Amino acid sequence: MSGDELARVDFPAGPDGRRSTSALGRAVVADALGQVAPAAAAEAGREPNWRSGYLTHFRALIEAGLPARQTALSVARDGLASLHERMRVVGPAGPGEAETDLAGPGEAETSLAALVSAPARHGLTAVTVAGSGPPEGELSLPYHGERLRGGALQRRLDTWVSEGVIEPSCAAAVQAVAANPGWLALPGRTVVALGAGAEVGPLPILLSWGARVIGVDLPRPAIWSRLLETARRSGGTLLVPVAHDAAGRNRPDAAVQNGADAADQDLASRAGFDLASDVPAVADWLAGLDGPLVLGNYVYADGADNVRVASAVDALTVRLQAARPDVSLGFLATPTDVFAVPADAVGQSARAYLTRSRAARLGGGPLHALSGGRLLHRAYPHDADPGICDSLIPQQGPNYALAKRLQRWRATVARDGGTAVSMNVAPPTLTRSVTKNRVLAAAYAGAHRFGVEVFEPATTRTLMAALLVYDLHAAGAAQPHPWQDEAHAAAHGGLWRIAYTPRSALGLATLLGYAATVGRARGSGS
Repeated sequence: MSGDELARVDFPAGPDGRRSTSALGRAVVADALGQVAPAAAAEAGREPNWRSGYLTHFRALIEAGLPARQTALSVARDGLASLHERMRVVGPAGPGEAETDLAGPGEAETSLAALVSAPARHGLTAVTVAGSGPPEGELSLPYHGERLRGGALQRRLDTWVSEGVIEPSCAAAVQAVAANPGWLALPGRTVVALGAGAEVGPLPILLSWGARVIGVDLPRPAIWSRLLETARRSGGTLLVPVAHDAAGRNRPDAAVQNGADAADQDLASRAGFDLASDVPAVADWLAGLDGPLVLGNYVYADGADNVRVASAVDALTVRLQAARPDVSLGFLATPTDVFAVPADAVGQSARAYLTRSRAARLGGGPLHALSGGRLLHRAYPHDADPGICDSLIPQQGPNYALAKRLQRWRATVARDGGTAVSMNVAPPTLTRSVTKNRVLAAAYAGAHRFGVEVFEPATTRTLMAALLVYDLHAAGAAQPHPWQDEAHAAAHGGLWRIAYTPRSALGLATLLGYAATVGRARGSGS
């Protein structure tokens, strides 16, 4: 491919010319299962309604990987290979390249793997935004309008552990960061925040701690104006990549000082690009920077775009890892997925089930029966080790599930190859993407009735940034099995340790949340 136009990452086209997200998801999951669970792979490949039937097959991906470390690695490797082979890169056809009818007039397409070696169509350079404030000298956690530090932070962590909101290893990691404030600025490292404006991404927290951060996000001035203001007030340094000018000349690095409103407005209008069409330029620029890099993947998009951008970021990851050996990887795992969980979590869930209130016992049986077993189903079989916590939420859909599973696969494969990886389960959080979905918002509003704590974005941002810092400074060797790496330091909000399977509880939580919302609305007179 050649020309000035940028290529785009897209789904493969079928015989009818349609680019089906369901066909892609079905095929990738079947390929991931093929070597270790042929029967499950065949079932996934035959699934007639992927949009509603994907839940069973995403659980099968975890179950198939449990018997041994190598089976889990096989699932991850084969899933990634399938995605890279099947996803397409569509762009203008160059000299000697055949046009592809399915791609459109004047276009050609290749597999996603082509991005690993495709030439960049333009260059990038950085504008440095230096903060004017002092770095924060200690870890403090925003929580319900307070800032928790010292003894107050320790008590909150202890409470979360006792209530099953976070894993004990999560509390230990946060305690270690609190005891070592010199870690907070990540001296000697640069964090690349892909999805710099993500609501629970670590960029603002890392800047406040004095870190050096590269922000990468879409070319939306509103995003960049907010990020620039955050950077100016912080004690850190933000590097903002911008494309070369129209004539192809480099823009020299420049320092944007506090109060330079006109310069900020100009920079906000020039900053940003779509990763789904600009992987080679970003990869080549990052490959040439000095010092160890942490490639943090915090991207999110709605619907099918989530798979497109997740695929592009994975291609960027592969390309950058091939170019330099000093790249660490960072991810946030969603709590609404399927995880293998330790026996301790299974035990606490069993105790919660056996000691539930008399009202819950009397009401739970009829609800369970009337719903055909869909509501208030006991979480785990007796003595499961590990247990399987299936927290997939149908409303989030198969594209979201695939995009997040892709990140877990990359973390597993990279860690096995010796790369330092920070992959931590984040708690349920009241983000904008949640609150704009009425069903999810209602489920989260009623979740506390079942022992699930839903976090405010400010709390999640700081907590997960602290875990990233811990992983980069003090994380030990990989666990014997990938599921144990994923379970370590998980902040799942309680989903792993409540009495009921999350989906069977959140269905009722949704009804309770709706009722509470309506009650508040009537009480306020609205």
